[in-house]
Amino acid sequence: MTLPYHVPLSADQQRAFGIPQPQPLAIADRVRFSELDVLNHVNNVAYLEWFERLRIRYSQEWGISRYDGDADAPRIVIRSGEIRYHAEVRMDEDYVATCGCTAFRNTSYTLQQQIWAGGTLRATFDCILVTLERDGTTRRRLPDWLRTRFTQIDGASG
Repeated sequence: MTLPYHVPLSADQQRAFGIPQPQPLAIADRVRFSELDVLNHVNNVAYLEWFERLRIRYSQEWGISRYDGDADAPRIVIRSGEIRYHAEVRMDEDYVATCGCTAFRNTSYTLQQQIWAGGTLRATFDCILVTLERDGTTRRRLPDWLRTRFTQIDGASG
């Protein structure tokens, strides 16, 4: 399988890569030398960068925020998060980062992010994101269209 990098992968492409349950957004890339640590596997910081890149892309694709200075866009902050490392990822491995919403409330939502390589789950990051008004002092309610999208596309529970 030729794995396209930096573009959303279809459900079939995700399954072909070994991801048993395709996610709403999945992007492939390859490990770079600069992402390694002295033990010659991916540094923990690189995982967080991969998760952040995908989380930003998810927000853009779902219309939550374009991150372009739009004065009406909410501020999105991580309230809490937990990362789990299941197995190392090494130099030149192809990996797929996935993202989907699993739950939401009035002003917050939970994302489950995963890193897959070689048909195995390598790391997960579950985080709760809160939407705030631009001044950062008040929470912003999730719009109905987004709540519908979380339910219908991501399979999230409200």
